[in-house]
Amino acid sequence: MKTSIPLVLTLLLYIPFCYAQDLDLELYATGFNRPVSIKHAGDNKLYVVEQDGLIKIINADGTVESTPFLDIDNLVINTGNERGLLGLAFHPNYDTNGYFFVNYINNSGDTEISRFTRDATNPLIADPNSELPILSYNQPYSNHNGGDLAFGSDGFLYISSGDGGSGGDPDDNGQNTLNLLGKILRIDIDATTATEDYSIPSSNPFVGDPDVSPEIFAYGLRNPWKFSFDRLTNDMWIADVGQNAYEEINMVSVTEAATGLNYGWRCYEGNGPYNLDDCTDPSAYKYPISGYAHFGDGEPKCSITGGYRYRGTTYPNFNGWYFFADLCSQEIGYLVYDDVNMVWNRNLESFSGQWTAFGEDINGEIYVADLSSGNIYQLTDTTLSIEDDLLSSISIYPNPTKEILNINFGSSNSTNSSTKITICDIQGKTIKMIQRTGEIIQRVNTSQLSNGIYVLKINTENGSQSTHKLVIN
Repeated sequence: MKTSIPLVLTLLLYIPFCYAQDLDLELYATGFNRPVSIKHAGDNKLYVVEQDGLIKIINADGTVESTPFLDIDNLVINTGNERGLLGLAFHPNYDTNGYFFVNYINNSGDTEISRFTRDATNPLIADPNSELPILSYNQPYSNHNGGDLAFGSDGFLYISSGDGGSGGDPDDNGQNTLNLLGKILRIDIDATTATEDYSIPSSNPFVGDPDVSPEIFAYGLRNPWKFSFDRLTNDMWIADVGQNAYEEINMVSVTEAATGLNYGWRCYEGNGPYNLDDCTDPSAYKYPISGYAHFGDGEPKCSITGGYRYRGTTYPNFNGWYFFADLCSQEIGYLVYDDVNMVWNRNLESFSGQWTAFGEDINGEIYVADLSSGNIYQLTDTTLSIEDDLLSSISIYPNPTKEILNINFGSSNSTNSSTKITICDIQGKTIKMIQRTGEIIQRVNTSQLSNGIYVLKINTENGSQSTHKLVIN
């Protein structure tokens, strides 16, 4: 059923916004040809997907391995702006099993989800002959292929598929629950059946419904080019490319998403009706939390590239911001949650580049790819103050903890009693507030807290903030 936006926002993690900051880009690596995805494999490297069928490795120092990690150009169709090698996801146990998954358009023009395996002797390359086809489905047109892949915290593989293309979804694939187009799919790749090299999670929302393909996790999407999971809350973020009027950003908790949401396309584009033929009551659809119009909303826009919610430590002012970009306006934007008014505030900043993919490294730092130049940039905060930099060095331990938490202020040590330490639950409710004592290592009693995930925030008098995930067990 449709959920009103104010109700959705009350479920969001409470992380306040501390003053507007300037976003900047720092060149990280160069020399890529049409980069369309950036992923990490649980180490300090980045893996960049090139649309023609190659995956290349960026080392931690920004250098690029001369030999591609994978080259399947012979398997990938190279015609059409929206086809090619599109998605990459590493198995949660990649370090031991060497498995990774790709999403590509094959030489017949259809989608292939396949597993490949890292080379047994050289971890910097994969075996191109190790392909295990997992799932395939027909593409009626050359555009709107979706193509992103990601593993959720549940260990299942999520797949984004577009509505099959053309314009206006002429076959109404988004609302057709008997095919896999215009959907988010979820499969278990660690279990097989007699006929498939994957199985259906028993918790998939439509299991047992003869009118819905069991792989479907959510439907009613036009072209979800990129989606991601918040590494702190596990919330799912889906940026869905619009038709000709509106680009939308969807955010839901995994629990809510597991109910089997219908995002409304082609009945609705964003919040507005598009084609209401054979559509049901408006309350049946899930509407975006934010987005933007193509015209009358600053620079003309056309196609959203979804990113990540920042959970790194280098730029504490970014904490909790969701980053995205538009291909035509070349702007990079971010959403910041206003917990007082329970709304997402949208900001757009001008840059020059065709932004096709964001990436998140193992530490939560965020990168963005420019299709036109082949450059990879890191998102940076040019206004990072000395105090902010000091706050970023604060550590908490043990974490998880049970009775006593130590906060090591290190070089940021201050005896200012106006510094506040706050522990909030995942809904944003303040559970505990402590004053700064001035000790370099301050001990906090957590024995009265129930088991679960919390957010610990340290706020100074000048508005600087350090935020940490805290686990009580």
